[in-house]
Amino acid sequence: MKEKDIHSDDAKLDTLLRANRPSPPSLPPRFQENVWRRIEDAEAPVKSESWLDALATLILRPRFALVTAAVLVLTGVLFGTLEGRQAARHEAQMNYLALVAPSSVR
Repeated sequence: MKEKDIHSDDAKLDTLLRANRPSPPSLPPRFQENVWRRIEDAEAPVKSESWLDALATLILRPRFALVTAAVLVLTGVLFGTLEGRQAARHEAQMNYLALVAPSSVR
């Protein structure tokens, strides 16, 4: 084959390919607008049905889980201390009454 034949075949092939290039499919009306709306809907936060669901969702996030656990432990320690103090005070009163009061009053 000669150099001239190769170039002429290439030119013919190029024109043939350009003529038979498929046209892009037509998109439905408002396609791009619908795509962007779907993206926005997917990125929007999910609305909870109640405040309790929203609170649970917030607490169960990894960055708040440790803080939530620490608050719960400190709350338990606080209530335990208050209850222990009250029980100790009641026990002290009972011991005092047992020492001071006559046996007939008990």
